Amino acid sequence: MVLDEIDMQILKTLQKNAKLTTKELADVVHLTPTPVFERLKRLEKQDYIKKYVAVLNPEKLNQSLLVFCKVKLKQINREIAEAFVRRIKRIPEVTECYNTSGAYDYLLKVRARDMKQYQEFVLTKLGEIESVGSIESTFVMSEVKQNYGLNI
Repeated sequence: MVLDEIDMQILKTLQKNAKLTTKELADVVHLTPTPVFERLKRLEKQDYIKKYVAVLNPEKLNQSLLVFCKVKLKQINREIAEAFVRRIKRIPEVTECYNTSGAYDYLLKVRARDMKQYQEFVLTKLGEIESVGSIESTFVMSEVKQNYGLNI
């Protein structure tokens, strides 16, 4: 499916504010609510819009420590990789996980209350995964830019 200018404008607008009502969105793209509603449903069905979320403030929720954790597995094959991914998906401190190329196999984005909680995460959660060979942690001192949208 090819997206037209109105579809792109809908997507750009929703990236900035997903709380807009269909009527408010229709006003922005200069259509009536019914065709905008139909376009939204089509964009959702065709997976252009994966989901709607609220972006929470980690400091207010006592999760201000942000760590990027690089994981190297001892060895890798499909079975080992799939088992690792299944385990990681069940760990709530891991908010994002990427399979990467280079010196490490996976890059994890981890949120924790403080250094002590992160240490506990490393020892009891990552440390229990037998396939993990090594990890390297990079601690974020400040978030300079955070953009949840795509450049479309």
